[in-house]
Amino acid sequence: MTENAPSSPRTPQCLVRPGARTWRCAPAPAEVRDFHAVLPGHSPTPLTELPRLAAELGVGRVFVKDESSRLGLPAFKALGASWAVHRVLAERAASGEERGPVTLVTATDGNHGRAVARTARLLGQRAHVFVPQGVHPRAVAAIAAERATVTEVAGAYDEAVRLAAEAAAAARPDAVLVQDTAWAGYERIPGLIVEGYSTLCAEIDEQLTEGGHAAGPDLVAVPVGVGSLAQAVVTHYRSRPSGRAPALLSVEPEAAACVLESLGLGEPVSVSTGETTMAGLNCGTPSSIAWPFLRDGLDAAVAVTDLDSAVAADDLAALGVSSGPCGAASLAGLRVVLAGAGGEERRTALGLDASSVVVLLSTEGTAANPRAAGVHRTGGE
Repeated sequence: MTENAPSSPRTPQCLVRPGARTWRCAPAPAEVRDFHAVLPGHSPTPLTELPRLAAELGVGRVFVKDESSRLGLPAFKALGASWAVHRVLAERAASGEERGPVTLVTATDGNHGRAVARTARLLGQRAHVFVPQGVHPRAVAAIAAERATVTEVAGAYDEAVRLAAEAAAAARPDAVLVQDTAWAGYERIPGLIVEGYSTLCAEIDEQLTEGGHAAGPDLVAVPVGVGSLAQAVVTHYRSRPSGRAPALLSVEPEAAACVLESLGLGEPVSVSTGETTMAGLNCGTPSSIAWPFLRDGLDAAVAVTDLDSAVAADDLAALGVSSGPCGAASLAGLRVVLAGAGGEERRTALGLDASSVVVLLSTEGTAANPRAAGVHRTGGE
């Protein structure tokens, strides 16, 4: 499959950081998995082994966690939205606040908003979703099809988040902001969303064990927007008191590499975002609650181009895995890290060799974030 990768390796936007595998944190609550297990339509998503990718990358085994169908939606986001909304509604009822349907307000690059809207519809609540520029019209239509009110914003993701927060505040107590990024004074619900994602990691452990590898992965690659999923991954793999800790790699678009930039500077910063087909990752500011986990628990971070992710998506499709641009970013990122000048040094720093087990998180299917098929490849392919 190496012939499908960009033919001219470039100097990657990449950062490898020593010491992250020794950092430890508290685990996610165990009851999250039990909650998801009883939801209608729930089943673990596939962990698909792809030997051709293992041969290409020079490792022992490669698995792709395929989130193209999660709780009836084409992305992993329903895990976080369902758990957070469940907890919010239960807390409102317990406090006496429940007086009728509530409006769940959020901003989204696509998948989170649809998950909140679906959860609201199934529970008899309302949803109001703010969508920034750059989200595919079909993704916007899918949110509206969940009976949500959709407000399209003439600005970037961070602006949509600001407007959603203002709308929720103005409509209190009959509205609740269900946002998957945190900032000072708004941490509780983003934290619940992160907890919800822990089910995905628990499934990986069980599936690897069933596949004959109970020791767990040697590297996990995760696409990153504001960093909430990466926070969940760091929490899962850095909360083990003993045993082998895998290397953790974050992957972002070059047009919105806020985590890579923040790690390089040693403090969270906002970046100006550009256009990218990886719409769900087009975020300019790391979540405030995610940042300490990313800072201390990530072994490496890399930024990839739209072409990198498109080539990876096509290659995954050829191997039977439906992956949108965001989902395919994990494969694209690992390819970039291991290619070109310094690739062997980065491989060694990440502890990868011919026996290593790699897990790539494919966070969305092609239905989540439509794109033009048949990308143009360097070299005339």
